[in-house]
Amino acid sequence: MTIQDLPEGVIRATDTTGTVEGYMPGFGNDFETEALPGALPQGMNSPQKCAYGLYGEQLSGTAFTAPSHQNERTWCYRIRPSVRHTHRFEKIDLPHWKSAPNIDPDVISLGQYRWDPVEMPEEGGRLTWLTGMRSMTTAGDVNTQVGMASHIYLVTASMEDEYFFSADSELLVVPQEGRLRFATELGVIDLAPQEVAILPRGLVYRVEVLEGPCRGFVCENYGQKFELPGRGPIGANCMANRRDFKTPVAAFEDREVPSTVTVKWCGQFHRTRIGHSPLDVVAWHGNYAPVKYDLKTYCPVGAILFDHPDPSIFTVLTAPSGVPGTANIDFVLFRERWMVAEDTFRPPWYHKNIMSELMGNIYGQYDAKPHGFTPGGMSLHNMMLPHGPDREAFEGASNAELGPEKLANTMSFMFETRFPQHLTAFAANEAPLQDDYIDCWASLEKKFDGTPGVK
Repeated sequence: MTIQDLPEGVIRATDTTGTVEGYMPGFGNDFETEALPGALPQGMNSPQKCAYGLYGEQLSGTAFTAPSHQNERTWCYRIRPSVRHTHRFEKIDLPHWKSAPNIDPDVISLGQYRWDPVEMPEEGGRLTWLTGMRSMTTAGDVNTQVGMASHIYLVTASMEDEYFFSADSELLVVPQEGRLRFATELGVIDLAPQEVAILPRGLVYRVEVLEGPCRGFVCENYGQKFELPGRGPIGANCMANRRDFKTPVAAFEDREVPSTVTVKWCGQFHRTRIGHSPLDVVAWHGNYAPVKYDLKTYCPVGAILFDHPDPSIFTVLTAPSGVPGTANIDFVLFRERWMVAEDTFRPPWYHKNIMSELMGNIYGQYDAKPHGFTPGGMSLHNMMLPHGPDREAFEGASNAELGPEKLANTMSFMFETRFPQHLTAFAANEAPLQDDYIDCWASLEKKFDGTPGVK
């Protein structure tokens, strides 16, 4: 990408050839980047006077006294301090974006549910990142900062001099169709299917359509930030590697134009009007920043002799809870891989779980459900409800000749949480719910034979 590819008025860090550097590798690194030479102070954070007449300001993602290995903050050097990016607020309504607790007494969340893809709006329908968000489930409590929400986004139009930030949550964005650009305070992220992005709590951004219409999934994390899972005896490599995460270089806008900033705060939405773009950070350093990740670089590990390991081996990111090893959220990826285990039922086994599992299909066919779980679709198996392969998947896997097999043309994911996920009214009444999903297990046969040695 060259500097000419960016929107008018955007200045971004470049190398000596004039080509946009784009991204810096690493997850949780302490980065530094400047879009103008000398804009970033060296050896200190808060000089008496910043270069270029900039204001120094800290964005904190954790409490000041958080342990050093968890402490996250970024120092920004910006054209205006953030207090100039808000004014008097007016409350607005975004009726399809819900936050926990959101328990509708007329909705039954206890059950196994699956949805077809939510349809794109008809031609001419204008939906932005804010108006096109459709909440499917909520869990926990946004006010006490535990739990999550899952959403579908349908975006057909760019935000025009509109900006947004969530004081409630960080957002994990999983595109399924179309390409989006997130122009943020700390740089520009372009996002396509088979990639994901994390937008931190409190970060201001604008969402533009690069190639539409756009549809995808969002996990809204109210709790502790996403981090890489511990690998334990797996060791230092495989799964998601830190070097494959990309954080944008500094970019800023110096535009005097009437703009709006919408804030999500304690589940409510408020709008303020200002006279300029708030994306005015010329330089920054720190470890609290947006990041993107290419899911195709995820290196799965698995059984190479017998038995099917727990699906936790496919965890890309985890957001811890107060209970060690029991996540507020796990983001789990099921992608192409080789299956080689001997004398083993290879698809996911039947189980019920204290975790609530919401799945989405990015593309292809999920091995435990050969039919009905289409790209763009979702399913929910709530806590302690049994689920597993349908009859066709069970029979096929039980009788297959077990040579090495490449599981191809598949990429699906799971938002898993320790909390029950409650359906929204949209998920129960408007989204394309498959009423017959529960029947996919009805044809499973009793195969019991009490004769010793019979399989």
